[in-house]
Amino acid sequence: MFRFLTRQFLTGLITILPITITLYLLYWVITSTEQALSHVIKFILPDYMYWPGMGFLAAIALIFSLGIMMRLYVFKRLFKWAESLLYHLPVIKSIYGSMHDFFHYFTPGRETEFEQVVSVKLDNGMEMIGFITVDSVELLPTQGDEERVLVYLPMSYNIGGYPVIIPRRMLKPVDMTMEQAMRFVLTAGVAGHTKPK
Repeated sequence: MFRFLTRQFLTGLITILPITITLYLLYWVITSTEQALSHVIKFILPDYMYWPGMGFLAAIALIFSLGIMMRLYVFKRLFKWAESLLYHLPVIKSIYGSMHDFFHYFTPGRETEFEQVVSVKLDNGMEMIGFITVDSVELLPTQGDEERVLVYLPMSYNIGGYPVIIPRRMLKPVDMTMEQAMRFVLTAGVAGHTKPK
């Protein structure tokens, strides 16, 4: 009886946790943004003109405006200049550089080889799912006699992974989207059973 109750409780917990965490993260983003910008808005506008949610809407408008301004040559040059200053600061340059490169992969309209999912054939017959991140031999730190690429191999239930330089002949394209493959690898095959397109 106790085993039955425990199983039902765990089933309910597993069912509710993902949506609860997702909703909480959305709530945290909205409330944090609202709290950060509400003071600025109250400083500019009279208190009676402020209403809850205005800070979050202001953040959306600010981000949208920033996206438009990044199309202007002058603003883009100013941003590049400010960015170059960050790259000269000892600790900040490592953190900012890594974050910039990571989010750069998700820039709209950017064609990237990172979305090419491949299977890496190992000498013992096993295969690993990975993503090509560098497809140009000239960009690799080491050179070889045959064509090689840099493949990122993510680890299951972890945010880490391994970048490996490997001959292209050891790779086999996998007919999966990056999202399907990432979900499949990160959950060790528990999730991501969607059939490849």
